[in-house]
Amino acid sequence: MTWISSIESFGDRERFTIESLFKSHPNSCLVLVSNSFDCDRGTLILKPFTDKGLKVLPIKPDYAYIFKDTSAEKWFERLKKGMFSPGAIPLEQNLSNLLRLVLLYKYGGTYLDTDVIILKSLTNLHNVIGAQTVDPVTRKWSRLNNAVLIFDKNHPLLKRFIDEFSRTFNGNKWGHNGPYLVSRVIARINVSSSSSSDLGFSVLPPSAFYPVDWTRIKGFYRASANESEASWSRKRLTHLPIQVAFEAACAQTCKKKKYTRHHDHMNPQESTLIFFSYTNKYTLSHTI
Repeated sequence: MTWISSIESFGDRERFTIESLFKSHPNSCLVLVSNSFDCDRGTLILKPFTDKGLKVLPIKPDYAYIFKDTSAEKWFERLKKGMFSPGAIPLEQNLSNLLRLVLLYKYGGTYLDTDVIILKSLTNLHNVIGAQTVDPVTRKWSRLNNAVLIFDKNHPLLKRFIDEFSRTFNGNKWGHNGPYLVSRVIARINVSSSSSSDLGFSVLPPSAFYPVDWTRIKGFYRASANESEASWSRKRLTHLPIQVAFEAACAQTCKKKKYTRHHDHMNPQESTLIFFSYTNKYTLSHTI
């Protein structure tokens, strides 16, 4: 997990995500890549987990070291020299987008955004990315998301993602360097001579990682207005107990604090890398 935001902004939503991780994978090792957790308050936040013997390791990132020997290295050097503008989108979001890719490429494992609740073991998933939306006519994916990534070390698709980030970085378009980036790269693979099977990865349907779109999450917290809405809720609730419930943690916090779900209030990319080891999908092999 990377947490590039201030430690003060690490709240109940993020703790709930960590709790769900260890509930499903008690032998996991969570690596917290963060500038702000190297302090007494960081130790206190993690104490409920470490007191139970759960493995949580906060690490302060050395960006130059992490990005070394990838195309991200040159991008980061140019950024430090002020050779291009980081753009209007908070730099922390885009650093998170890049960090998750490079860390997975160098070490392998699993990445999750901090508004993902784990309800089922991910042990049997390898080299997968999830579709968030599907075209209603063709039934093919129309957009992927980078909120859940499970990949082996040195996977060639991750290298393509990193190269795309470094080559096409745009700090003024939300999602350009995140969900839209992975969608662009895999769309090009689909129309080229290569295929997902050639590169050794799979695109999972929305039901795997994103069973509920964030625009419809409020439907779980109010009475259905008609039979159509009731039917939709029943179908989603049937799936949720055996799926990864994306955005549900967000909805919990929205309900408690009466927030409207909006990127300005709760951006899932403010700070997000949840890194796990790989053999037991949050167990100890392939951690940093």
